[in-house]
Amino acid sequence: MSRPKALKIEHFRADYAKTPDYCDVFEREMKPLYLLAFLLTADHQEAEECFAATIEMGCEEKCVFKDWTESWIKRCLIQKAIHTVFSRSARDRQRSLWGGDSCETRLRDMVNAITNLEVLERFVFVMSILEGYSVRECSLLLHCKGENIVQLRMRASTKLAASDSHFREPLAAPPDQPESN
Repeated sequence: MSRPKALKIEHFRADYAKTPDYCDVFEREMKPLYLLAFLLTADHQEAEECFAATIEMGCEEKCVFKDWTESWIKRCLIQKAIHTVFSRSARDRQRSLWGGDSCETRLRDMVNAITNLEVLERFVFVMSILEGYSVRECSLLLHCKGENIVQLRMRASTKLAASDSHFREPLAAPPDQPESN
């Protein structure tokens, strides 16, 4: 019986992200990343602070695989928003509204409905439903039990469905695919 051949470690090459890689992601994904920060913080000033802090972290980070840059940035942005929102003083800031005249009405209404949720419900909804984080990931990042995450997600979804008709409407199928019945 022969031993399996060992992997040649010296041939393993991992491309690590460099500052230009982070800059490319921030430039390409600026609007979605800012929207993510706003959905979590429900405050334009705090969203900008989280966004800026995440950019700084990206410029300093040396040990992220190049292919994981975007997911690493999102995770850092979420962690920064968690720290920012949950370390606020006892007085809550007034919630900011999304959009202005140039913003699509449906998007504005949906964003404002999400930011109107209670803080923990909002984080769980955004992280689990919009960003696709697992119950375990949400539990670890938010320091909550998994069953609490499931309850918060259900409560947030129920509130959104009851408060805003946009959450009850099915999304339209992409133009190149027929709608299913």
